[in-house]
Amino acid sequence: MLSTLVAEVYGPDYQEQIKVANQVKSILENTSDVVDTDWMVEAPQVEYKLEIDREKAMLNGIAPQQVVGNLTYLLREMPVSHLYDERSNNPVGITLSLNDADKTSIEDLQNVKIKGSRGNVVPVSDLVKVTTDTLQNTIYRKDQKRVVYVLADMAGALESPVYAILGMNEKLEKMQLPKGYKVNELYMEQPADENDFTVKWDGEWQITLEVFRDLGAAFLVVIIIIYMLIVGWFQNFKTPIVMMVAIPLSLVGIVLGHWLLGAFFTATSFIGMIALAGVMVRNSVLLIDFIEIRLNDGIEIKQAIIEAGAVRTTPILLTTGAVVIGASIILFDPIFQGLAISLVAGAIVSTLLTLIVVPLIYYITERKKWEKNSE
Repeated sequence: MLSTLVAEVYGPDYQEQIKVANQVKSILENTSDVVDTDWMVEAPQVEYKLEIDREKAMLNGIAPQQVVGNLTYLLREMPVSHLYDERSNNPVGITLSLNDADKTSIEDLQNVKIKGSRGNVVPVSDLVKVTTDTLQNTIYRKDQKRVVYVLADMAGALESPVYAILGMNEKLEKMQLPKGYKVNELYMEQPADENDFTVKWDGEWQITLEVFRDLGAAFLVVIIIIYMLIVGWFQNFKTPIVMMVAIPLSLVGIVLGHWLLGAFFTATSFIGMIALAGVMVRNSVLLIDFIEIRLNDGIEIKQAIIEAGAVRTTPILLTTGAVVIGASIILFDPIFQGLAISLVAGAIVSTLLTLIVVPLIYYITERKKWEKNSE
């Protein structure tokens, strides 16, 4: 990516794109916590063209190629030969160059002397005609569409580009546009056409959206697979839902942990949440499996729940302790801190709530069923 925060400006006319991009640049400069705002539009640069007077050059015994070659070697500082050095692995170039002070202006270059075939020395100014022009600016394209890039970085209290982009739509609508045009705002894909002006947000924002979209889809698949596995084992469609209550309970701990440590919810935090889902459901399975074993033995539902809590609490706490101890090692790692917070805080809070909430919900949903069976 080009920068933390990137605005890609598309439109029907390149010069108007530059004007729109300049307004986007001004908006970002006046947005809190946005720093180092820049754009990839080059400032006008003077271009000097040296046209050789071939007749004059030949009269002075100088070939036109000699003028081109001498100036090229001086300006580009190309090696004219190589130094023999038996200790060097690569060739050591001998470069012909001028001091910076001697090539700061076109006049300095015109004062360079070139030796003719008759031994005469002629300044470049006598052999060339100088014309001034403006250097053509670079036109950037992305997927065959002309684009103007506006770049920025984030610093301060809000480190994520998400906060800078939120609410940007109203500011973009207030920009001055050619009559009959409007500006669109996109986040994921490029515009289908260039009939209107479009600001497409890229950079870390794009990566953040793609990562969270993919992880969200993965999390959904994980939940479905866990549910299917539990249904296959318990031969019941309602009980697995009670067991999976542990997953949203872990979210309480994850949010609380990030808030207490002042950390942002990152992609690694999401990965930790996905990993924690299986561990927390296992705790619910341990509880409800023991409850149903005791219920099948003819024990009353209240007594079965109490016994399950007494017997299964120790292995559940040991499992949680192992997760917490293993994850606490990376708790202060700058990259994987989110993963550790999700695992540590989510595991602790989810375990404590699971021991209370899951048996309670199971009692509420299954009480009538088991009381009828006991009758």
